[in-house]
Amino acid sequence: MNYSRADLTQTDATMNQMRNAVYELARFMERNGMVDLKVKLRKMGENIARTYIRYWKPTDQVKDSNLKDVITTIYQKILNSSVSINIVEAEKLVKVQDHKCALCKYQYDDVEIAGCEIILGMVSEIINLINKEVKDVSSVFIEPFEVAESRAYGNKLCIQVYKYKIGGRG
Repeated sequence: MNYSRADLTQTDATMNQMRNAVYELARFMERNGMVDLKVKLRKMGENIARTYIRYWKPTDQVKDSNLKDVITTIYQKILNSSVSINIVEAEKLVKVQDHKCALCKYQYDDVEIAGCEIILGMVSEIINLINKEVKDVSSVFIEPFEVAESRAYGNKLCIQVYKYKIGGRG
């Protein structure tokens, strides 16, 4: 059976193979002396976003008034995950708590990177691509900041943190 990319955005697929592939890739890259794994995984997420948004986007504009809803929708639709989101206005941070992170189900003692680095790149790029064409001063742009906690590191949940800026790219 051949599916188009548009067809695939409508399916519920298991993340097991993706998760396994991410950690095997990280092991391979570490063994071969590659540096900046975090940057490379985030770039992978950005590339996924650039393809995915051609077939689905959660809204026509992201503003501070719908930022939580848009992020929640992205996590639900693409990652089949329910999250809680905290916006820290003083620091211009968005903190996403994910108890069922699709890419960080297990702790890996031999890998020093969290798979959800890919998610940081993907979510921020989706939001930035949505607002790129809008040119509205109330649009929100986000950039990956850090994986504050990860189940891959032995934490009970994953916390992905983004920096945000209203009216222009972060």
